[in-house]
Parts: sequence; structure tokens; C-alpha cells
Amino acid sequence: MSEKSLFCGMNRPADPNNLTDPEKKHMPVIECPDAVKAGEPFKVSIKVGAIPHVMEEAHNIQWIDVYFGQNFNVRIDLTPVFTKPDVTVTLVKHGKHRTSTLRVVERCNLHGQWETSKEITINE
Repeated sequence: MSEKSLFCGMNRPADPNNLTDPEKKHMPVIECPDAVKAGEPFKVSIKVGAIPHVMEEAHNIQWIDVYFGQNFNVRIDLTPVFTKPDVTVTLVKHGKHRTSTLRVVERCNLHGQWETSKEITINE
């Protein structure tokens, strides 16, 4: 059976505990509190790859999107050569849910879209 194309859907690691080199270069890394207070701002730092990803004209990260569940929060557009795929955003989580899934999706121009998620506890 042939290997699936990196552009056929969302790329996620086959084994999150044993990442391949391409996964290490493309998986977004999320750094934020495990628990936040409802209605209060908190910082989320995102970098693309545990191994730094290049930002050259021919190979680069085009954008980073941030969601809570399926709800879109922010897109950061990146420019090759002049930017790094390493950003910090300030979010505020409202709502009645006790937990929420923070999802980060990024797109590499050569290797497609990659997604990582993190569960966040929402305290009142």
C-alpha cells in the first residue's frame, strides 16, 4: 500500500510518544497553563516543531490557527525569511464548560497541515 499524501487531510502523529523526524519538525508545540480562570486573559505560546522548522522561500510555515474546540480564535500569517514560527497570543476563555480543548493547526507549504491539541481546565 502506498503512503498517504501529507496534503490529504490533517497530519497527526501515529505515535505521540515516539515522533518521527518530520513530525518533530511540524507538530505545533503548545505552552500554556493547564488550568485558567473563566473570563481572565492567559498567554499561549506556540512554536512549530520540537526541532526548529526552516522559514525559507521554498519551504516555510504559512500560518498558525488557534481554536477552542471547533471555534476559531486567531490566525497568525507568517512570511518566509522575515518571521519565525514561534508566537504568543493572549486568549480569554468564557463559557460553562469545565474543560475545553485548545487546538493549534499550522500549514507547511511542502508538508501540509499539522494539528496538536491540549485540554485546558476552566475554573470559575
